[in-house]
Amino acid sequence: MRNTAKITAAVLAAGALTLGLTACGSDKDSSSSSADYSGPLVVAASPTPHAEILDFVKKNLAKKAGLDLEVKEFQDYIVPNTATENGSVDANYFQNQPYLDDFNKKRGTHIVPVVTVHLEPLGLYSHKVKSVDALKSGATIAVPNDAVNEARALKLLAADGLITLKDGAGSEATPQDIAKNPKNLKFKEIEAPQTARSLDDVDAAVINGNFAISAGIKPAKDALVLESAKNSPYGNFLAVKKGNEKDPRVKKLAKLLTSPEVKKFIEDKYQGSVIPSF
Repeated sequence: MRNTAKITAAVLAAGALTLGLTACGSDKDSSSSSADYSGPLVVAASPTPHAEILDFVKKNLAKKAGLDLEVKEFQDYIVPNTATENGSVDANYFQNQPYLDDFNKKRGTHIVPVVTVHLEPLGLYSHKVKSVDALKSGATIAVPNDAVNEARALKLLAADGLITLKDGAGSEATPQDIAKNPKNLKFKEIEAPQTARSLDDVDAAVINGNFAISAGIKPAKDALVLESAKNSPYGNFLAVKKGNEKDPRVKKLAKLLTSPEVKKFIEDKYQGSVIPSF
């Protein structure tokens, strides 16, 4: 039985708000030199594969390293960062650099990466066609609606020749940045966790690797198009609030997450659907 604590985003959001209000009433910075590094290291993570990887560390490596690790699962991409910012968790493991840069900029948070662990290739999937060539004119494609993952999805489609993006379309590209669309594809922008569930309602969907795996999809086998891992900026990493990088518990976890044992676990369990980045 997994010992991972499963907490809904709504409950955690409420807790984060309470903690945030408490912090506003204090003159002390949470990253001050008086930080308490005793007790378990609490890490927020997406269920798959992040929490699964952390559970492997907890069950097989943490005790020997003298690390008391607690994992909290989150279904969304917002609360893990806000909870890390206000101190209700010590660290998180779920995101990549372009997403974090966008999040910090828009929300005024101060989250920083510690160590990159793996890549989850983004893929295009369908319940209705077996290849991209079979997509009909006017087909509807579901894409994640957050800025970074939507741009990433459009770049994936452009790399396979389905669309052409305007020159200069960057990490915040949207369908308005499409220069050529020979199949007259239509785009349905939905929350990333819902993309896998949309497969019966659209002709195809671009799905983040973790949500694909959670839905029983095997990216390395089932994707019509799969993102290349070569020179990818989308590696997922352990992250903390700035100032907590030297937490000895964080250093222990960073070392364990990039150990040969974790690399073998990722390769054996995910069979190319999740790729070690170290």
